[in-house]
Amino acid sequence: MRKVTIARAGGYEELRIVEAATPAVGDGEVRVDVAFAGVNYADCVVRMGLYESAKRYVGWPITPGFEVAGTVGAVGTGVDPSLLGSEVFAVTRFGGYASQVVVPRRQVFARPARLSLAEAAAFPAVHMTAHVALAELAHPRPGERVLVHAAAGGVGSALVQLAKAAGCHVTAVVGASAKVEAARALGADVVIDRSTEDLWRRAEAASPRGFDVVLDANGVSTLGESYRHTAPMGRLVVYGFHSMLPRVGGRPNWLKLAADWLRTPRFNPLSLTTESRSVLAFNLSFLFDRTDLMERGMSHLLTALDDGSLRPPTVTRYRFEQVAEAHAALESGRTVGKLVLTM
Repeated sequence: MRKVTIARAGGYEELRIVEAATPAVGDGEVRVDVAFAGVNYADCVVRMGLYESAKRYVGWPITPGFEVAGTVGAVGTGVDPSLLGSEVFAVTRFGGYASQVVVPRRQVFARPARLSLAEAAAFPAVHMTAHVALAELAHPRPGERVLVHAAAGGVGSALVQLAKAAGCHVTAVVGASAKVEAARALGADVVIDRSTEDLWRRAEAASPRGFDVVLDANGVSTLGESYRHTAPMGRLVVYGFHSMLPRVGGRPNWLKLAADWLRTPRFNPLSLTTESRSVLAFNLSFLFDRTDLMERGMSHLLTALDDGSLRPPTVTRYRFEQVAEAHAALESGRTVGKLVLTM
């Protein structure tokens, strides 16, 4: 098999493709012969050495990757052998950038008829993130006003669609004019292009009383204003800190990172109570023991995909050997939808 390994924190040069032995399949496990592997921004953070769960659960060297799609090549004891040869997608806590991946059976799902294998590889990570943010934490009600940052990206695209399916009025924020139509096509009621418009002035016009739900993975660049534009009884959900990290070069600027850390808002419990606002946060890579979340989330998402509430993700393909280019593209902020590596 082939896999990407990262021996130490660094730039794109640390992404090495190596040959390795075929992984053994244990009891209750499935080996997926991978056709496509999803690429997520978290993978870039792993490469930079800044992803806490990678340090806790794996360490160096590490193979990044949270999602794959392909065919079942082998099954362990206790797994139905009729799965052999079937097309599936799977989630994994790291290790996805590989031509063969072994995971527990509960983390393997049949490829939905509406998804190609490439689309299936791009589906679980961003959609589970969006599901947990909305259905498990924010609990939006019909008619509530929702603000989605980075709305044309992987998680943002899923958030817009799921919030609309919940009956909400959605304001989508994008970072470039080329992404406006993509956000509109997802169903956003209002689209703000922060590259040409005053973000918060437009946001106030869209919802003068504030937003019931704000979904923010930007970090320090928007977090303070996101909180201030959360309405009483509103929920700010935080699931990333992208603006603290580089858009070019592949390496963190440590002085900027330190300055941004110091400028990151600290939410005072007394202020939260007097202002009647909530701040919620999560990272799925720490929650793999919550099998109930996985089961509930994937059931909801696959139903939404089947009934048309969710449309297949927009996918851009890169050859496995182009993994560094895929990381650079994702970090640039210019991509729309999801990226996958083709084995």
